[in-house]
Amino acid sequence: MTTGTHLVVGLGNPGPTYAFTRHNVGFWAVDDLADRYGARFTLSSRHRAEVASVVLPASPGVDAVRLVLVKPTTYMNESGRAVQAVAQFHKIEPGHVVAVHDELDLNAGQLRLKFGGGDNGHNGLKSMRAHLGTGDFHRVRVGIGRPPGRQAAADWVLAKLKPSDADSMRVDAAIASDAVECLVRDGLEAAQNRFNN
Repeated sequence: MTTGTHLVVGLGNPGPTYAFTRHNVGFWAVDDLADRYGARFTLSSRHRAEVASVVLPASPGVDAVRLVLVKPTTYMNESGRAVQAVAQFHKIEPGHVVAVHDELDLNAGQLRLKFGGGDNGHNGLKSMRAHLGTGDFHRVRVGIGRPPGRQAAADWVLAKLKPSDADSMRVDAAIASDAVECLVRDGLEAAQNRFNN
């Protein structure tokens, strides 16, 4: 029996055009979590999202935890609509919401977890704050670095990745999945101590 339910939203843009971009690392992370536990995403039109559910099994001293995994089918700047709809449906409070997203202010290969804060120009986080009515949710921030030279940030995050960069981002997404599991099982401080780098 699970003693808690968390909503884990991977932030990204739907469709094949955006599938292999830096902005979609959140999607990659929740895909990884679903794959680990044999879950499949199904389209929920009324929630404007693809949704899957997994249970992290209990272990000695740790209760089982249910995760509702969400990939919004809206574009990034409307992600909050899906998060709000799924959270209300499953009666999940903002404090049990985890957003996995790309972070320009961290170098590729860096990962940071935190609770609350601003959106730092990230349209997905901005939309979540607006629709949840608070910024008090957890964030797993996956570093993608700043663009080289004078390239615009929007072009950088939406550029199709080279195969070698995609391979590196798959690793980063898998580590983000590990961080989510640690966060919901052991708490923020334990997850920060283990994964913040």
